[in-house]
Amino acid sequence: MTMDNARLILASGSPRRRNFLEMLGLPHRVQPADIEEKRGVDEGPADFARRAAREKAAFVARHETLPVLAADTVVALDGDTLGKPTNRQQAATMLRRLSGREHEVHTGVALALEERCECLVDTSRVCFITLDEAVISWYLDTDEPMDKAGAYAVQGVGGILVSSVIGSPQTVVGLPIHRLPSLFSSLGLNLWEMLG
Repeated sequence: MTMDNARLILASGSPRRRNFLEMLGLPHRVQPADIEEKRGVDEGPADFARRAAREKAAFVARHETLPVLAADTVVALDGDTLGKPTNRQQAATMLRRLSGREHEVHTGVALALEERCECLVDTSRVCFITLDEAVISWYLDTDEPMDKAGAYAVQGVGGILVSSVIGSPQTVVGLPIHRLPSLFSSLGLNLWEMLG
């Protein structure tokens, strides 16, 4: 939904995040932040998600008068972050690690307006069923894992691999929409008045 009457800029190219804003009826335009996302040496996964979201929002907000919303989602297992796989082998390795285990998904969200920026992190826990090599191969053949953090999409075919989500499913998808009203309020904005 790229609109002339946009009330918000989404600093993300994620189609899932766009879909959330469209579902809410929030007029926006998309302007992805062109910055490198790299976790610091001693930076925890949740802190990384928060910082990456803040940097994206601040980067785009430098030249904008509208509020800028940015997010970053990190899949964490055993202290490691599982990013987006670049090939089938990486995706298979991630899925083997997640098999039969619980992991965390941290989504950092930042809202920037002029010189101000407010951030939050929402965390959900996801449990996978046990995956054998045939299931992993089947899922890889769908091509769904290739642009997803952790090599799966809970909202897609990958939902069949997930036995439970503790917390918000929207956090796992990439935008904890239940946290947006208070985030907007922290910058003096009324989200409800911006919808529709």
